Amino acid sequence: MVVDELTDDTVDRLFHALADATRRDILRRCVRGELSVSRLAAAYPMSFAAVQKHVTVLERAGLVTKERRGREQLVRTDPDAVGRARRALDELESAWRARVDRMSGLLADDPGRDAAPAAPEDNEHDEYDEHDEDNPRKGPER
Repeated sequence: MVVDELTDDTVDRLFHALADATRRDILRRCVRGELSVSRLAAAYPMSFAAVQKHVTVLERAGLVTKERRGREQLVRTDPDAVGRARRALDELESAWRARVDRMSGLLADDPGRDAAPAAPEDNEHDEYDEHDEDNPRKGPER
């Protein structure tokens, strides 16, 4: 579990919803105010049904709410859900920063880390073949 109040399934739905650029754009548009699904659909080069599916994914993740008013379905961003997404990301960031800090500490404590690498043998890892005419180590032909 990433955040105490969120289950793994909830976090998975949240990040799945945010993984798509169209859904993120719908979320941004609805932050400014509620919009009808029809109005949202007019903004994208896709079918009305495709936009409805995107809204449904956002709704299942809890990022937006839909309310029917007459013939329209109005979509509104849920600011609390956006805050939960932010906390989930903050928790992940903290976990990774702690891991990086631990790795840095291990590297700082490693006495062999600062030792110079052993010098290679003269011919070891030589980029030239001994029969290569361009080999500067190859002497004149006898």
